[in-house]
Amino acid sequence: MATDIAKLAAFPVFMRVEGRAVVIVGNGAEALAKARLIGQSSADLTIVADAPEPALAGWAEANGARLIRAPYTARYIENAVLVFAATDNEAQDRAIVADARAKNIPANAVDRPALCDFYTPALVNRAPLVVAIGTEGAGPVLAQMVRARIDQMLSPSLGVLAHLATQYRDAVERLVPKGLARRRFWKSFFTGETARAAERGDLAGARRSASSLLAAGNDLPGHIALVGAGPGAEDLLTLRAQRLLMEADFIVHDALVPEAVIAMGRRDAERIGVGKRKGCHSKSQAQINDLLVELGHAGKRVVRLKSGDPLIFGRAGEEMAALRDAGISYEVVPGVTAAFAAAADFELPLTLRGVTSSIVFTTGHDLKGRTLPDWASLAVSGATVAVYMGRSVAADVAGRLMQAGLSPDTAVAVVENASLDGKRLLHGTLADLPALSERGELTGPVMTLIGDAVAGANFKRSEALAARKHQLERVR
Repeated sequence: MATDIAKLAAFPVFMRVEGRAVVIVGNGAEALAKARLIGQSSADLTIVADAPEPALAGWAEANGARLIRAPYTARYIENAVLVFAATDNEAQDRAIVADARAKNIPANAVDRPALCDFYTPALVNRAPLVVAIGTEGAGPVLAQMVRARIDQMLSPSLGVLAHLATQYRDAVERLVPKGLARRRFWKSFFTGETARAAERGDLAGARRSASSLLAAGNDLPGHIALVGAGPGAEDLLTLRAQRLLMEADFIVHDALVPEAVIAMGRRDAERIGVGKRKGCHSKSQAQINDLLVELGHAGKRVVRLKSGDPLIFGRAGEEMAALRDAGISYEVVPGVTAAFAAAADFELPLTLRGVTSSIVFTTGHDLKGRTLPDWASLAVSGATVAVYMGRSVAADVAGRLMQAGLSPDTAVAVVENASLDGKRLLHGTLADLPALSERGELTGPVMTLIGDAVAGANFKRSEALAARKHQLERVR
């Protein structure tokens, strides 16, 4: 069934203004706002103002605009391609628009949509790439909100990259066949090493990469991005991670990465789950390494999506080693690790002046064997300890730390599903921590924070860690 699409009252176009006259009439803030907008172009800008405010006059002088300090007359808009009426006086704006129309010049009356022949969009400027957002005058604030979101998504280096693309266009048309081969070339150009070099400010490197792409023909290189998906909430994903997801041919993800995060990738990207959840490993680490190498050799752009941060208990070191040995390009994109999300949920400082200035990231599985881990001594010296994957060994953690000399009264905070709407918060002391292993209802990832700084948390929204244990004791 066909979907009804609302008809546009104003059709968006890009008008060539380079070296052509654009006239703004007005003295104050409205004229200045339009001057700043048109000043992003290479138009020949004239401002007609009989009593220009200092900010407008200063902008005109600083930006090379022609300022005519005289009352408006129709002769000042001769030969203009666009006219802006920005006088803040409806009658005068209406007269300026009428003069422009009499000369077949499109006119815009600021904040008067009914008088406008065209509307000015909100711009995301990555010249020569530009994104224009318009609402036909109905909601300028909405247009600015959308502009801000798009501005965050687009790399600041896109303009440099687009300029470089124009220099290679003729060579690509001569050397790369039309169709799939040419689309693959440009996709790799705008998302591969050429783009990454431009983003680093390495224009020479970008040129070398582009030339290598031309020489490679159909044998285009693959690239693997080891990306931190964060603790779970999709709006904690970094902007760089989001951009890479939108460029990926394959998304290779762990089981703990929520569907909402995976769904931020391209719809046509192939998704491969590789498990790695407690008691359920769908692929071994060696198999994951082999998969990434295989996809890289096949020229694919891959996002290896890992929960939290790739470099904190993410086994990224093994994957990077495999990619280096295979000669495959890769990068690492940090993510918000669970310890930070748990601390934010509890509003607790991981470091606190005069209390602790160090943090330990560890996993409960470090307690295997009889040797006391080195981090235990750091905890005794005052460091905040963040224990990942520690629910089932909570009693061991508490016992070893108290054995090392940490006070049983040391504050403890526990978060299940940190950052998500369904998170659960528990608090207590080190002596209460063994009760965590009895909490069978905690099925999501659990983060435990231990240390004197934890006492500064906000415990109003959390439950006592040992509450159930005390209830059972009273029943008995």
